[in-house]
Parts: sequence; C-alpha cells; structure tokens
Amino acid sequence: MTNDVSLGASEPFKGLVLFTPGGDIVYAIEPHLRDRWHLQLCVAVQEALGLPEPPHFLVPCYSATIDRYLNPHTQQIETIAEAMLGVWRYRSLLSLLFELQDTTWELKPSSPELCNPLALETYRHEFPQLWQNHDLVLRVNQHNGQHRRQDGPDLLFPNSSDSETSGYVFRLFIRGDSSNTEETLLRLHSMLDRALGHPYTLKVIDVLKHPQQTERDRVSATPTLIRVWPQPIRRIVGEMNDLDLIFKLVHR
Repeated sequence: MTNDVSLGASEPFKGLVLFTPGGDIVYAIEPHLRDRWHLQLCVAVQEALGLPEPPHFLVPCYSATIDRYLNPHTQQIETIAEAMLGVWRYRSLLSLLFELQDTTWELKPSSPELCNPLALETYRHEFPQLWQNHDLVLRVNQHNGQHRRQDGPDLLFPNSSDSETSGYVFRLFIRGDSSNTEETLLRLHSMLDRALGHPYTLKVIDVLKHPQQTERDRVSATPTLIRVWPQPIRRIVGEMNDLDLIFKLVHR
C-alpha cells in the first residue's frame, strides 16, 4: 500500500480487472465495489469473444483489484493494488491503465489446485479463444449495474460489425507487435473514455496481417486512427497523445 496523492488530485475508486491467458483485458472502474463483479466481467469476456459460457475459472487465477480510498486518519488518498500470480507480469500495464504512480503491487494468494497449469489446460479445448491474443482492452460500462447487450453496446466489442453498433466506431491501424502498441492502445482508450459520452468500438488492425483492409481504408502510415462512424469518416495519423486532436476527431 502506498500514499499516492492528495484527495484534491484524485478520487476514490474500485478497479476490477480480468485477464485471459492470451493477454486480453476486461476491466471496470467503479466508485464502490460492485456486487458479483467477477460474474459480470466473465459475461463480458463471453460476449466479446463468443464463448459458449462465461469463463468463471479465470477469476481465481487471472484477476486483479485496485482500491483507491480516503484514509480517514490522514485524509489522504491511498491505494491498495493486488494481482494474482497469473497476471503478476502485467503490473506495469495495469499501473498505466489505472494511472497509478509509485504504487507497490501486492501478490494476491491463489489456489494451487485451481491455478495449476495442468488444470487450466483442460479448458483450452472448450475455450481456445482465451489462449489467443485479440489486442482487446475492454471496459465495462460503469453506468450500468448489469450487462445488457440488447439495450445497446455497454462494452467495447471489437468483433461487432459496424452496422450493429449504435455508438462510435474507430479503427486503429498498427504495424506488427510493436513494443509501443500496448501503451498507445491504453492511452487511446483513456482519451476516448474522456472525450466520449457514448459507447464505442475500437478495432485494432495489423497492417501486416490485413493488407486488404489497409488498402480499402487507404492507410499509408502507422499508427492511423479512423473514425468510421458516425460519418463523415475522419482520421488521425501519427502518435496518439494529443487530447485536443482526439476531441476534434470525435466531435467535428
């Protein structure tokens, strides 16, 4: 636990995270710990990846929690960050995602029986998508207590068709597995979360793996961010670190 910042610079929240063995991330940021949060994140993974059922077996091995709260004695904001052994290597990524500064992560105890690699391997045949990486960073809508796809896209659905999405649709074109890709993606999600008041879909497309899509969208440099919907189509080429430029892309 560390003393991060004063209350004037930050607000308390609960961060809830579920990883897949392939490295995809589903998370929620809540003012209070939501009831049965792990079930809702599992349902989010199921719908995003088209699984036959929610992968509840991930929770004891591939989850993390962040609790930023007001210490009543010091009147300072403090943070407790805990991660399971299966996601321990993603600490720096989570720190970036939740904007944690100088926070010491704690290893959360996990069940040796449930998290045994041989035990987890028995699920691979039924849930092969979980062992694949889809460049997925999916945030559950914090305004809805339940996940209801039929009422509108409460999540970021990278595999949804554009015509089925009622919110904003973006495509991010990258080149290969660059070491900066994850950082760019997390920074972009953070900017879009602040810039938008509507659900959105962000599809990540590797130009090396999808040359036809790259040609159709007339992408000549990476990274390129395209607003596909609502029309007219807009695009940004270059580093995704200019919040004002993101706002213009979204709202003009």
